[in-house]
Amino acid sequence: MAYRLQAFSDVGLTEASFKLALGEHETRTLPRLDKLWTYYRNALEPVAGAGAGSRAHWYAQPQEVGLPTRLTRPATSDDRLRTPRELVIENDIAWRIHAMVDFLFAKPIRFVSTARTQAVRQAVQSALDAIWESSGGIALLTDLALLGHVFGHADLLVRVTDTAHDFRRSAQRCGVQALEMLRLSPPVRIELIDPRRAVPFADTADFRRLSAYAIHFEREGHAPEQTGFLRSLLPGARRKRTTHTEFISADFHQTYEDERLLSAEETPWTQGRLPVVHIQNVSQPFHYAGVSEVEPLIPLQDELNTRLSDRAYRLAMQSFKMYLIKGFGSTDELSIGPGIMLSTDNPDASVQTFGGDAEAPSEDAHFEAVRNALDKLSGVPPLATGVVQGKVGNLSSAMALKVTLMGLLSRTARKQVTYGRGLAEASRLILAALHHLDILKTDEIDRGIRIDWPDPLPTDDREQVQTAETKIRIGVEKSRVLEELGYATTDDGVV
Repeated sequence: MAYRLQAFSDVGLTEASFKLALGEHETRTLPRLDKLWTYYRNALEPVAGAGAGSRAHWYAQPQEVGLPTRLTRPATSDDRLRTPRELVIENDIAWRIHAMVDFLFAKPIRFVSTARTQAVRQAVQSALDAIWESSGGIALLTDLALLGHVFGHADLLVRVTDTAHDFRRSAQRCGVQALEMLRLSPPVRIELIDPRRAVPFADTADFRRLSAYAIHFEREGHAPEQTGFLRSLLPGARRKRTTHTEFISADFHQTYEDERLLSAEETPWTQGRLPVVHIQNVSQPFHYAGVSEVEPLIPLQDELNTRLSDRAYRLAMQSFKMYLIKGFGSTDELSIGPGIMLSTDNPDASVQTFGGDAEAPSEDAHFEAVRNALDKLSGVPPLATGVVQGKVGNLSSAMALKVTLMGLLSRTARKQVTYGRGLAEASRLILAALHHLDILKTDEIDRGIRIDWPDPLPTDDREQVQTAETKIRIGVEKSRVLEELGYATTDDGVV
């Protein structure tokens, strides 16, 4: 069977171009993305035969791939080193990524409509809150930030559900407003696309725009791969895997399973726009992909793991003290142990002590230098996760805390621009879909959205109230000040 992509010929998407792009994705892009995720996740991998002299643990860690061969391969010239050395892996990447995500979406954001009238603004904000919340809410946003930080970019797909056409009919039958049913039965939802499954087709005239988009991945079913009941019970039996492919343009949407067409439909609600929003983590000029937070940390992570493994080996070899005893007669007659005293009449007798763990200042300085480099590249110091290493008096004020976290805060503010632009564009696509479905009628000029980002740092309630009172005294609208404090205003008062 073959893909029938005649409907996408106007945007240059054919079966030949798709297979070419898919081949490039699987040979170039996918291995790099998998490596970035591997270094971030560092998931334990069970090892067969562990504990029988081959390995010290029942698991291996993917970051071991970055260690030199002198640590991972057993030595053949020394009988004491027939097995690989004990490896030490300290994942300094994951907690930094989690801190960045927490600072970006630590608190719920607000979608503020810029429509011309108050009634339209309230309706738009209520609809957007319902759609985003039903699509995952803050969990969706944190997943979006996590994929963006690891891979450098992530995509959001705005999809009209199969029950969208029956939505208004159900609302009328139940005797409720359409907006009140958005949370219960959303006609539009937002899906997060893993970049490892995405095959984008950039516009040949503008690399910042997409002309078409494909989602391609394999998934496991419930049926066994081998036919027959007895064959399905064999140890080598596996679940049947199917290939899922979706082709999306501004006007059409097709879904295939193993190159068998499942559905094909037009998408007039997009009004000529691709229903996919591309979000770069940090903007990278003249490139489709953004800047990953994991990639620059990988060389330093490998260096840290290498030196930690070297230190563990040195400690294992030098942690025991040894004694060289001379002039005490036959060693078979000596008793060595705690509290034992040796005596002899031989004036030339001696006891020499060697071994034991010695101080290594250069080693400690190197560890500190590597960790400082990780802090500088990522902008995430240990303080961001609550680890205070002395000098607590320097953090006695909010301004001092902001200065200490200046790198992370400035990086977060820069990301708020790229993520905010993508979230606003996805919101406009949602409003276009609701307009087409006759659920919420809006003009294009009334679909403007502004994202209000909360302060990622802890705030003092009394300080917030004093700031709000000052704003009101200088003439700022009371409703806007209350919205900044997180209170919704209606005609009846504050909610």
